[in-house]
Amino acid sequence: MTASTTTAPHRTYGAGRKWGTVAIGCLAALVLNIDMTALNLAIPNLIDDLHPSSTQILWIADMYGFVLAGLLIPMGYLGDRIGRKKLLLTGTALFAAASALAAYAPSAGMLIAARAVMGLAGATIMPSTLSLIRNVFTDPKERTAAVGMGAGIGALGVGLGPVLGGVLLDHFWWGSVFAVNLPIMAVLLVAGVFVLPESRNPRPGRVDLISVPLSIAGVLGLVYAITEAGRDGVAHPGVEVSATIGILALTAFTVRQFRTKDPLIDIRLFRNGAFAGSVSANLFAMFTLVAQSLLFSQYFQQVWGWSPLQS
Repeated sequence: MTASTTTAPHRTYGAGRKWGTVAIGCLAALVLNIDMTALNLAIPNLIDDLHPSSTQILWIADMYGFVLAGLLIPMGYLGDRIGRKKLLLTGTALFAAASALAAYAPSAGMLIAARAVMGLAGATIMPSTLSLIRNVFTDPKERTAAVGMGAGIGALGVGLGPVLGGVLLDHFWWGSVFAVNLPIMAVLLVAGVFVLPESRNPRPGRVDLISVPLSIAGVLGLVYAITEAGRDGVAHPGVEVSATIGILALTAFTVRQFRTKDPLIDIRLFRNGAFAGSVSANLFAMFTLVAQSLLFSQYFQQVWGWSPLQS
């Protein structure tokens, strides 16, 4: 659990504002997770238009999740200090701008860069929505229901991504899977200004200038190694170096979280079997779902000749 889950002293909010915060959080989670899988169906059309290399195709698909995963923890910690509402609204505007850039990208390199910015923006939105929901609900049962609702809608978005992408791609160009984000982000931005309460950690502690880069290096190192291993093989020197850096950084990060007074993540939570089990189950479920979505979207279209919506 990141420091972003620490809340200010309890303040009572009306039912409208509480469930309005949940609605905004659910919609944000839905868009971010749809974006993880909707692009997969667009890759065949994208190849015909931008003519990317095989490596560029890989990074077009992976860059969004790559950056999001690496920056999720530091951005949650940043929200503690500057305000979660402020961070979420900033990320929403940035996500909309990056989506527009991706939709009309003239080259594969520009599309990869836009996807990286979308990942950065997503990393500011995800922890902020959860923290804001936890902050407005003081009743444990209501809070559990609200957090569960947000998690469920977010998971639904991963499954809806290919369906929505198929509908759009049967009628529009490949960039439509990004352009559809613009009106949704506009709604989130306007609603967020008026509905979301500001919250921050009243005692955020000192900034751990060692843990932040360790967390980024650990996650990005491992993700990069896994991504490149599919192309170059596990024995490739670059893959081995990246994996080693990732493992060492995550090990050092974990040890430091046990020893520092202000950890980015409370590692002791994983001693709870229910918590560790649910996180592990979610990890493998998402890994399988996202990987199969990419694999079958290509197979159905390029081998069987199906349309995006059929796929």
